[in-house]
Amino acid sequence: MDLNEPPAEYGVIGHPVAHSRSPFIHGIFARVTGQNMVYRLHDVHPDDLHAFIMDFWRRGGKGLNVTVPHKVSASGMARQMSERAARAGAVNTLLMDADGITGDNTDGVGLVRDLTANLHVTLAGARILLVGSGGAARGVIAPLLDQSPEQIVIAGRSAARATGLAQQFDSLGPVQGCGLDDLASGVFDIVINATAAGLTGEVPAIPTSVVHPQTFCYDLSYARAGTAFLAWAREQGCTRLAQGWGMLVEQAAESFELWRGVRPPTESVLAALLAGA
Repeated sequence: MDLNEPPAEYGVIGHPVAHSRSPFIHGIFARVTGQNMVYRLHDVHPDDLHAFIMDFWRRGGKGLNVTVPHKVSASGMARQMSERAARAGAVNTLLMDADGITGDNTDGVGLVRDLTANLHVTLAGARILLVGSGGAARGVIAPLLDQSPEQIVIAGRSAARATGLAQQFDSLGPVQGCGLDDLASGVFDIVINATAAGLTGEVPAIPTSVVHPQTFCYDLSYARAGTAFLAWAREQGCTRLAQGWGMLVEQAAESFELWRGVRPPTESVLAALLAGA
């Protein structure tokens, strides 16, 4: 680390974004890997997204994470896209250099790594319900399909939107879309909440018939007091539950490696978050 050089600037953009733990995570990553960088929160209204990203880049910013509600819109800012970002049609990571802005999406690999390596959930052969059809859902469908589940059902408030999203990925594996009201009878092995409802304490209108006590329920959102979706899951008798803390750390590590060229360790950071640091 050259202390005479100004720190490279990174951050996360969202609206709202005050709840984000990304500065804490990337701060630890930077310290343990010896990187001279700063990472800040930026609450950016959708109307100001384009101007903010361009100004950040022109001022010499090196990279941004992208969260709700900007993941789809920010993809249009990239000069080029990674294969996984192009496939998702959404970004959660922007890399910036003199040649322009590159979009990537580390959400899916972060989710799969958390489910399989940290939580020891078996995805192969599983029936998975993915609730939501926005940018967060887009980023995780292909990586989940890569794990050879029996089926993924995407369910959203808009049946047309969920069905259209499923059709974009049906060449990769068994995936279909429907409205929440149209979910067929039968339970799922895994239910993943990919909606932003948790940020306002709401629960998607998920039929109780799709879960049983052994269903693994995972919320991409996270909150110190827990999420409304996981509270709903407990009310249905589900005992295998997890918030998106692990996904947050794992996708952050992937972004960090893209930016800085070094892979940070994740175990201690995740333990600190779960311990209430």
